[in-house]
Amino acid sequence: MEVQPEMEPTSSFSLIAAVSYGIASMAMVFINKAVIMQYPHSMTVLTLQQLATSLLIHSGRRMGYTRARGIDLATAKKLLPVSIFYNANVAFALASLKGVNIPMYIAIKRLTPLAVLIAGYLFGKGKPTTQVALSVLLTAAGCVIAALGDFSFDLFGYGLALTSVFFQTMYLVLVEKSGAEDGLSSIEIMFYNSFLSLPFLSFLIVVTGEFPNSISLLLAKCSYLPFLVILVLSLVMGIVLNFTMFLCTIVNSALTTTIVGVLKGVGSTTFGFVLLGGVEVHALNVSGLVVNTAGGVWYSYAKYRQKRAKPAKTSSDLEAHKK
Repeated sequence: MEVQPEMEPTSSFSLIAAVSYGIASMAMVFINKAVIMQYPHSMTVLTLQQLATSLLIHSGRRMGYTRARGIDLATAKKLLPVSIFYNANVAFALASLKGVNIPMYIAIKRLTPLAVLIAGYLFGKGKPTTQVALSVLLTAAGCVIAALGDFSFDLFGYGLALTSVFFQTMYLVLVEKSGAEDGLSSIEIMFYNSFLSLPFLSFLIVVTGEFPNSISLLLAKCSYLPFLVILVLSLVMGIVLNFTMFLCTIVNSALTTTIVGVLKGVGSTTFGFVLLGGVEVHALNVSGLVVNTAGGVWYSYAKYRQKRAKPAKTSSDLEAHKK
């Protein structure tokens, strides 16, 4: 497998990747919630998002708009676990949104950085610096404090969200490893992920009983213009979110991607109190968000110092996106 030329990502490129992922991730939470409120078949929505991603990248490659390479069997086998963990994460996350409001959903998902830190250590990345470890712990503590203020405790819904945290941790660690070791660009990982997802998701929508009722309901709903607009926006943003997430993970790291998710959650939580079924504001919520944000800022500073102190990290994405 030919590896594209590699070079050190610039600070501005890394920052753009992180900010883009944060914006896309925050928008996607509200869009998915809006869709699920009107169309409860979450697995069918995920299948449509992955199908749209596969078709777009394949068409772009055939027309010469991207340098993404075609399917390689050996690479596909290696990335199959990434696809499985990714789809499991999104499936459980979408299912949890049916019963969990946005602020509480985000509070649970903010536990991901701590899980990534632990997973990285177990997978042999070594111990993080003291400042990185403490900043992530502070961020997680802020999540817990905020959550204590307004948990309505839907056991099933929160169980689904916590399960998605586990799967998100696993696929982020695997994406970071695949991008670094195999020289894959974010578009290529994104294409493999969406392509490999389709058989798995098609099987699930049949087993869970969504098909064929989900299709007939979807066709009926699409005659309603506002829903059609939201659905199309969901498909487009699904592509944007996947691209920015994989790009951020490869250019920066799995832990950076999760911290960006935590920081964007501050804005999402604020809007979530008043949009799409908000909840009451309590002192613990505000205190938790302040602690959470402080941890995120501390982490950013710690990672900046760490990056300046160690040898350059390589990435094929610069070459893939210079065109």
